[in-house]
Amino acid sequence: MELYNSLIHETEELLSKAAPSHSWDCRPGSEWHDLGSNELVLQKDAAFELGASGKGSANFVLFTSSADLVSKDQILLYGPDLSEIHGPVDFARIVLLRVGMLDDDSEMVYRTLKDIEFAKYHVYPEGYMVRISPESYREQVRISRQALKKGISFQSVGASYIRAYKKNANVLNATVIFVTSPVIDFKAMRDMAKKASDVTNTLTHILEGLPTDCSVCALKDVCDEVEGMKELHFGVGAKGTDKKA
Repeated sequence: MELYNSLIHETEELLSKAAPSHSWDCRPGSEWHDLGSNELVLQKDAAFELGASGKGSANFVLFTSSADLVSKDQILLYGPDLSEIHGPVDFARIVLLRVGMLDDDSEMVYRTLKDIEFAKYHVYPEGYMVRISPESYREQVRISRQALKKGISFQSVGASYIRAYKKNANVLNATVIFVTSPVIDFKAMRDMAKKASDVTNTLTHILEGLPTDCSVCALKDVCDEVEGMKELHFGVGAKGTDKKA
């Protein structure tokens, strides 16, 4: 699964404007307490919000089969940790996943990627209320005062996400990246989130048998920009032609 590799490199370039303030290897047992369902954190009980209205925000997942790009389970933080934040800040959560399948059975690619991605909707850290807007590629988080007193951190929350992603046997390694640094271009991050979504959504159209005439294809821009997309498209088209013959 190399379709997202160029997007991973572009994301790394965006993040290069700031050095990671923290880097943690993910250790079993370091996860934050999970409530098993959504918690309502009221405004009066909140310490602050991440990615709130008026602030930059982005959320996306990128996949790869390359151990060079995702070599271990880890959490990276660009900017201040939760205990160092005292008001609304820009926020992005980016997940890089190394997967060990998808190339041999093209018909399962889209479904498998979406199943893995949906793990983000099944993480419920105590005192960490998440609101995700798929249409705008934003993620907003409200942190409770009580959770701060108990020591919640991006390390423990990131470990919770990694545990959730790795429940899927196809996920070999996961890197969760939190961004709160004001020097990062959050508009570019949101554009990257849209691009990642476009790649995943293009997969399902290809597998449904789009025409292989690039001049009439509505997804030409995505194929032109993403390395390997055209090869997948024409490979699937060729298989479909063989079946009809």
